[in-house]
Amino acid sequence: MRVALMATCLGDLIFPDVPRATVRLLDRLGVQVEFPMGQTCCGQPFVNTGYVDEALPAVRAYADAFSGFDAVVIPSGSCAGSVRHQHSLAARRSGDPALEAAVAAYAPKAYELSEFLVDVLGVTDVGASFPHTVAYHPTCHSLRMLGLGDRPRRLLEAVRGLELVDLPHALECCGFGGTFALKNADTSVAMGLDKARDVVASGAQVLVAGDSSCLMHIGGLLSRQHSTVRVMHLAEVLASGDGAGS
Repeated sequence: MRVALMATCLGDLIFPDVPRATVRLLDRLGVQVEFPMGQTCCGQPFVNTGYVDEALPAVRAYADAFSGFDAVVIPSGSCAGSVRHQHSLAARRSGDPALEAAVAAYAPKAYELSEFLVDVLGVTDVGASFPHTVAYHPTCHSLRMLGLGDRPRRLLEAVRGLELVDLPHALECCGFGGTFALKNADTSVAMGLDKARDVVASGAQVLVAGDSSCLMHIGGLLSRQHSTVRVMHLAEVLASGDGAGS
């Protein structure tokens, strides 16, 4: 199986430990990952803001970089959701049958990290060890666009030493929403403060999620409150430990 990694913009520019952790984790599981150098943004910020036609260069770049792979692992629910659902919308508007065909072929092969681990590799115990109290935040795109369900929680429950606690109002949005946080900053911050309060109330030492964007938003608010709660991507937790089975 030829497997590629899409690092995502935030992974490339702000949180490089996330794609690195993804590679370490997959390597531990015997999956050799390729990294196409031509990859760029998935184009989601354009589509979400209504500029669907402007997303076409990003869609074409994805097609050039990732067509031909059996699977593309994306450590982001929002970016995976964009590839799976938004790229076809942009391709249809392009009037380019070849691009539509390319998207139809590659879109089903784009997997959010927990999907790839559970559905493709068939594993929930990845040999991780993380002796901390953890709360899991199910991000909006992973929950509502991809329908990940309990896959991330099943992976976390199998981590040695990890105590998974419930996050109050877990299904509520953290308020980031990409450009929403810029255009509606006051509302975004208010929603984020609600989420930060729930994180602290959970008693968790670490908040885990599958999207760096949400962690950036919540983590920033927690840091401004001088909270001791850390935020970590799911990939970082699953890549921790010595790789020994439980």
